[in-house]
Amino acid sequence: MTLDAHVRTGRGTFEADVPLLVQPGETVALLGPNGAGKTTVLRALAGLLPLRSGHIRLNTTWDEPPSTFVPPERRAVGVVFQDYLLFPHMPVLENVAFGLRARGVNREAARRAARAQLDAVDLTPYADARPRELSGGQAQRVALARALVTHPDLLLLDEPLSALDAGTRPRVRAELGRHLREFPGCAVLVTHDPLDAMVLADRLVVVEGGRITQSGEPAVIARKPATDYVAHLVGLNLLRGQADGTAVALDTGGTLIVAEPAAGPVHAAFPPTAISLHPERPSGSPRNTWEVAVAGMEQHAHTVRLHLDGAPSVVAEVTPAVIAELGLAPGTRVWAALKATEIQTYPRA
Repeated sequence: MTLDAHVRTGRGTFEADVPLLVQPGETVALLGPNGAGKTTVLRALAGLLPLRSGHIRLNTTWDEPPSTFVPPERRAVGVVFQDYLLFPHMPVLENVAFGLRARGVNREAARRAARAQLDAVDLTPYADARPRELSGGQAQRVALARALVTHPDLLLLDEPLSALDAGTRPRVRAELGRHLREFPGCAVLVTHDPLDAMVLADRLVVVEGGRITQSGEPAVIARKPATDYVAHLVGLNLLRGQADGTAVALDTGGTLIVAEPAAGPVHAAFPPTAISLHPERPSGSPRNTWEVAVAGMEQHAHTVRLHLDGAPSVVAEVTPAVIAELGLAPGTRVWAALKATEIQTYPRA
């Protein structure tokens, strides 16, 4: 029942090369920016895009060029699409029963199974409703019920929460997480939302440019990002350098003093809130001080994110009061300070 895949496929000049192993009962999130190849991998797993090379195996071989290709309708796969793709002319019950009917199950048996699945997602009262009468959260649950009613070995979810408004999303995310924890097969979730990935997945696979750049448990990736993309997602500054004891000579210029000795190529990560700004060079406890220029400013809820040019260039997060006190604006030069204990270092490949 383990999904064993090495997806090598693409469109035009773009090619994804993504090995993937998913255990029964495990949810793996493919996380990455737009155009990274996440949906390409999902379409290949579903049988909507043939492999150029590699393989997809789950119980049997589904795709292994040049000799084997199992079409989508013969794969034990359930799919929850980004826009749900419910049939507008069918009531909810018939939407959920559709997959079973397409597999040759008689009408009454398909309806019984669909009613049971609607009960599992708390939508029994909406069995006779049309999709246009549903809220976004209800439509998402109908799409999930339609995917699960055939008891698939593989569940694929393509940005399943992206169509929801901000108020609905947390509740539906929690409900979806419960269903994924109860699902006995393999589940692959595609998303570019780090919170969806962190909450719903047992393991993250970060895809950039059609290749895996990092994989592991969500908590580990959040603490130790390996790429600038991941660091930005989890809200950390990420610098690279060569460590020699407690000194890290940065690849982009400058040196950081860290608390824990290390050696060789390392990542140095720290939150934007760890950086304090001063009109003059500070003295005292900070081990790292350097002059920076404000390159950009972004409002984030109750704080302001500053892009600071220097050696190194970093992102800081401060309050509007600090902006006013220091008179900060693009081009303003100030001193940045960062305590050694705020910096986490770990080896880089």
